[in-house]
Amino acid sequence: MHMSRGSRTAALAACAALLLATSACGDDQAEEATTQQVRLYGTDGNMSNSYADELEDRASLVDGMKGTTPLTPLPEDFKKRLLSVDPQLDGFLYAAEAYDAVVISTLAAEIAGTTDPAAIAKQIVGVTNDGTSCGSPAQCLRLIRDGRDIEYRSVSITRAGFTDAGEPATASYATLHFDGERLNDAKTEFVGAGDESAASSKAPPRVNRPAGAGNGPLVIGGLLPKTGDLALAYPPLAAGTALAIKEINDAGGVLGEDVVWVDGDDGTNPTVAKATVARHIDAGVHVIIGAGGSGISAAVLEDVVQGGRILFSPSNTAASLTNADDNGLYFRTAPPDSLQGRALADVILRDGPQKIAIVARKDSYGEGLQDVVRSELERAGFGGDKVKLLSYEPGEGAEAPPINFSDGAKQIKEFGADAVLIIGFGESAAVVRALADADVPLAALNR
Repeated sequence: MHMSRGSRTAALAACAALLLATSACGDDQAEEATTQQVRLYGTDGNMSNSYADELEDRASLVDGMKGTTPLTPLPEDFKKRLLSVDPQLDGFLYAAEAYDAVVISTLAAEIAGTTDPAAIAKQIVGVTNDGTSCGSPAQCLRLIRDGRDIEYRSVSITRAGFTDAGEPATASYATLHFDGERLNDAKTEFVGAGDESAASSKAPPRVNRPAGAGNGPLVIGGLLPKTGDLALAYPPLAAGTALAIKEINDAGGVLGEDVVWVDGDDGTNPTVAKATVARHIDAGVHVIIGAGGSGISAAVLEDVVQGGRILFSPSNTAASLTNADDNGLYFRTAPPDSLQGRALADVILRDGPQKIAIVARKDSYGEGLQDVVRSELERAGFGGDKVKLLSYEPGEGAEAPPINFSDGAKQIKEFGADAVLIIGFGESAAVVRALADADVPLAALNR
């Protein structure tokens, strides 16, 4: 609590009047009470249990940190099915989106009657709109084989389908809380965003698909962050894709054949990702699931389009990708940050901060979301004197040196921020360390 000079003088006078009735009249405690505490906030890139692990013996620094991520309340049955694929799974971030990206791709191929990526791409948006609602691969495939139009609704696609741009029209966001060096599920809150009327109303091209049509198995390749700064998100992404492949094949596969999965790493690195994309194209992969980070997808999209393949990400959120030059071949099940920014700004504002620092990874994801949040805060009355923007270079490759944010931490301390939003992946744990090392007074809940 902050005490004004007048109230502090009155308090000292009252203590004097009580003479020695209490020893709590000392000046030290009053000075301590004026210290401005700083709350930490995060985003989908770092609000996971693996983020605390990045801090090792200083993991308690994130206790009390909270932030947003695209997340719907996951059914317990879905969680159990994911755990059957990976019993060691510690969190479900983007698992539902990964599952749905694979399922939607396979349903579109079944409707198209071919594994040709261009034909599949023309059916993807329609899979999620204006048909008979279905919620499992088996149910949807049965309807398609009976000649019915479908409207896929499942774990991440719930209220409305895709827009014309091939991304969710609506989204559900979760506010997550670190407590005891782990996310406390009991404190998770959900809020909806977006507009159902934004879903596409365009009818996909009709297909005359003869029974048993096809030209070989549908091949889906991974472009997921097995290594690099976003590797902390890999286990749930991998579990979601594996579960989808299993359940599609258990339901008879696509066009009479089992779907084939080809593994691949994006390395959270454009060079690694480009090499993986090239291998997938050479191997005849039709649909590429990924990349993990928006900046990586932006870096490889031209290669994917030139190769005539589909790029379908479960975790890209950069708003800039909505209008990417993709020749109709890029899709995502993660909602754009134009929606997340509003939810995130609301979470921060509810705590009543006076000055806010926003630290962002210097790429399309970090700087894009930083700009959206800044705009939302500006609309709420936070001008340039109340918001400080900082960024850092994430580095490339496993051998990149740790982020040095010591100067940025000093700037935040001098600015007098009482709220710090960190937009980044696993590497952004260095920002938390730097704040603590600079004696930025993290709020009691954050220690």
